[in-house]
Amino acid sequence: MIRPHLPLNALRAFEASARHLSFTRAAIELCVTQAAVSHQVKSLEAQLKVTLFKRLPRGLMLTSEGETLLPVLCESFDRIAQVLDRFEGGHYREVLTVGAVGTFAVGWLLPRLADFQARYPYIDLRLSTNNNRVDVAAEGLDYAIRFGSGAWHGIEAMPLFDAPLSVLCTPQIAAQLRSPADLLQQTLLRSYRAEEWNEWFLAAGMPGTSRPTRTVVFDSSLGMMEAAQQGVGVALAPPSMFERLLASGVIQQPFNVSINTGSYWLTRLQSRAESVAMLAFKAWLASTAMAGQRARQQDPGSAGAGQ
Repeated sequence: MIRPHLPLNALRAFEASARHLSFTRAAIELCVTQAAVSHQVKSLEAQLKVTLFKRLPRGLMLTSEGETLLPVLCESFDRIAQVLDRFEGGHYREVLTVGAVGTFAVGWLLPRLADFQARYPYIDLRLSTNNNRVDVAAEGLDYAIRFGSGAWHGIEAMPLFDAPLSVLCTPQIAAQLRSPADLLQQTLLRSYRAEEWNEWFLAAGMPGTSRPTRTVVFDSSLGMMEAAQQGVGVALAPPSMFERLLASGVIQQPFNVSINTGSYWLTRLQSRAESVAMLAFKAWLASTAMAGQRARQQDPGSAGAGQ
């Protein structure tokens, strides 16, 4: 875009005068004389061939032309100031906006976030959580971390890792579970995907006709696991997202049976070009996820499985 000569000093003088409705107060803000501000505004008016202010005995009043110009200048100067504020210590601080499934954010990302911040101190991460329903474009996200098959229209998806589901419950309830059939006497906690418990029972060698007596449905694994901790029932959730609860003994995994219903993916709009901050986060996420997978393969019992 070819720009005409921009009279920046005159535009600053007008913008400050318009905010204060006073040449005198604008001069104080800009550290120049009142006469200098008045001269710059008159110069701008001459260049544009319009009157921007009505000069009144007790101040200034914007004309319709001045009212048209002011918001454009205010927004432009604010944006320039915001960009300049992001230069720090010889670096430019980039903002990275990421949306993530709440379970992934709390159970996996937050415990590792200090490492990312240490490696990339000049990236400001803005993290929002969801229950796996997200509109990347409408929410203005650079990336979204979601659970599923990886097939989303208009979305480029990079696989992170599988998150198999298994039975998780308090030690008190685990002590009552001698075989998978004992689960039918418990309250079973599940997500909105109704088929998950049936799939788990089949994987555990029980007939598909098995039906629990009581179920409670949750829209997120976080809420489900909070209920499990309080002894409400038995959850079917990914142990890899609740490693701290398993390590502390608050929650146990009574059966070494799991089902795989999907994976976690790093996604972005195909039309969204990746910035330097995005590429850094993508590389860190991929390497950290791979390191975690290797650790689990070397120590398959680390999830705290029981039988």
